[in-house]
Amino acid sequence: MTTRVRTSLVAATAVALSVALAAPAVAAPGTGGHDATRRAMEAAVADGVPGVTATARDGHRTWSGTAGVGDLRTGEPRSERDRYRVGSITKTFVATVLLQLEAEGRLSLDDTVDKWLPGVVEGNGHDGSRITLRQLLNHTSGIFNVTADEDFARAYFTKDGFLEHRYDTVTPRQLVAIAMTHEPDFAPGADWNYSNTNYLLAGMVIEEVTGRPYGDEVRRRVIEPLKLRATSVPGTRTGLPEPSSRAYSKLDGAVTGRTYDVTRLNPSIAGPAGEMISSSADLNRFYTALFRGRLLPAEQLAEMTTTVPAEPGADYGLGLIKRELDCGVTVWGHAGGIHGSLSNAVTTGDGRHALAFNFNGDWSGDGEAVIRAEFCPE
Repeated sequence: MTTRVRTSLVAATAVALSVALAAPAVAAPGTGGHDATRRAMEAAVADGVPGVTATARDGHRTWSGTAGVGDLRTGEPRSERDRYRVGSITKTFVATVLLQLEAEGRLSLDDTVDKWLPGVVEGNGHDGSRITLRQLLNHTSGIFNVTADEDFARAYFTKDGFLEHRYDTVTPRQLVAIAMTHEPDFAPGADWNYSNTNYLLAGMVIEEVTGRPYGDEVRRRVIEPLKLRATSVPGTRTGLPEPSSRAYSKLDGAVTGRTYDVTRLNPSIAGPAGEMISSSADLNRFYTALFRGRLLPAEQLAEMTTTVPAEPGADYGLGLIKRELDCGVTVWGHAGGIHGSLSNAVTTGDGRHALAFNFNGDWSGDGEAVIRAEFCPE
């Protein structure tokens, strides 16, 4: 969700920081292998990440491992069962619900934003009558990214601002209004730019179509059918369910200096763009089910996996990032960042091989190296 995380879709690759926090990775009994993945996790801890938890699923085999600590004060290790804030991985859940609504004939992705949210996207060149729901989901709308607003960033991403405002409640409508005080990044469909505002609007559309909050629809349509018992849409709840680790940040965009415990916060600042909580096992189950056709009809899954060029080495579908790794493996999924938490969840296109992991610090660590180690072991 953060602006820094926005600039790296698949992982946060940060400046190395030498902090001796490493603890041995712990593998599930009897699974074996994954040595390269363990080493990449331990390297992230050596670079300054307090701790890492990961789960991989390959066919019928599941492996889980941890490295580092979940609590800097007590030294308690991370748990492979940890719940954590998944940030923008939330976007895949939101896109899935909108595509289900399309499959039911309740909306079209070619509907304009104005059809469902009249007058919400307007001002300073924004025009919701020219932007489609599809353009929200693939970030080609041109709508300004609210987390790039200087006042918003000062209030929630600087040390003084975060400590003062960490428990504030804000609504998607309020956040969209902030974005409307800026000019669009480009005309609708003319380019690509990652904008959290797009998914704030997508969540609002779900509520308008169904008459229920987007979180209720995510629970009813995805979480409950898949029995994702570690997954939740917290709304304004400030804590993390157990088991969980502490979440840490340097704040102010720093990579050195004091480390702050940012575990407790009001996730409404992210809303449908990035508020959800999950676990590595649940995320693997979700992406595997998605790509095996358990959540969407073939037509909607094809729409979801139709991509546009995004950042170098990454294309963007509808709430999905597509990457072709240098070993020839293609993975789909999403990355997510919010205060004190950096997460990744990816799977192969057949849903057979999936990986999800979390760093409980937001200033360091190479998530891309963990992905490559799992899917391209040397």
